[in-house]
Amino acid sequence: MDGAEQKRTVTGGDRPPRSAVVVNPTKVADLDEFRATVDEALAAAGWPAPTWYETSAEDPGRGQTEQAVAAGAELVFACGGDGTVMACVTALAGTDVELAVLPQGTGNLLAANLGLSNDLAAGLQVAVERGRRRLDVGVVDDRCFAVMAGMGFDAQMLADTSETTKARIGWPAYVVGAAKHLRDRPMRLSIRIDDRPPMRRRARTVLVANVGRLQGGVRLLTEAEPDDGWLDVAVLTPNRVRHWLAMGWALVRRRDSVPRMEVYRARKVVITSNRAQPRQLDGDLIAPGRTLTAEIKPESLWLCVPRPAGDPDLAHDADAAARRGEKLVGEARRE
Repeated sequence: MDGAEQKRTVTGGDRPPRSAVVVNPTKVADLDEFRATVDEALAAAGWPAPTWYETSAEDPGRGQTEQAVAAGAELVFACGGDGTVMACVTALAGTDVELAVLPQGTGNLLAANLGLSNDLAAGLQVAVERGRRRLDVGVVDDRCFAVMAGMGFDAQMLADTSETTKARIGWPAYVVGAAKHLRDRPMRLSIRIDDRPPMRRRARTVLVANVGRLQGGVRLLTEAEPDDGWLDVAVLTPNRVRHWLAMGWALVRRRDSVPRMEVYRARKVVITSNRAQPRQLDGDLIAPGRTLTAEIKPESLWLCVPRPAGDPDLAHDADAAARRGEKLVGEARRE
């Protein structure tokens, strides 16, 4: 492990941390049973009982996370969908409090990049094993994102994907939402990377990414790393269905070069459209707008990751962690 990795990668100490769970109750089928499972598994690992905070429609998790930190939490479990996780990321960025993800929503982007899917046991095990990594985050207005922001087709796809379909079939529901917009007209954009002159493009979507994995585990940006101090900006310019098919085939084949996609690196990017466009942060819709401005906040978030934590892929060892987690939860339930 080189010096840069040593600085960003840490294995937690021997003393179990004080923890809190920020949970979206609408994403959990049986909150009492869920709470008992988490409490029992952490107790079996020798951790003190966590404090619990429920999100609300008015506050999806930022205020609750700030309360937990003020009360002395050293690790916060974000339990819910993309909106809950993003709210927790925003509250914890710039602190020394760790974030662990217990995904309960459909298609959670940060969980997908950790290889966790909706596996509660794996999420608990990752936290208990204390593999940690200091990540960059992106900042848009007063909110932070850990995975990616987007403007255009990707946000429109999210807006038109039925919650009922997501609950029934999972992440493939996004394919249905995407199909409705393959023939939409492109955006007319000005894209300014750092201090360079603005570029003019006719694009379907622009993604500003900290890491490169999309829904379903598809790796769109193979060079994106979560702690390199850069945002990867992908400009997608397909204008026919066959262009989309060619892009999809290249992604399935895991090719380094994807047709109709330009990639740039930036510390700050300003994207301006000729008309208001749908926008998203980490898979959660924000208000439409003509501009999306994102900049990097380097090494701002301690994230619990599968070990060994120094691998460029955050999902390294996730399958093994899931197996160990099943054993932890099983032992807790027998006690």
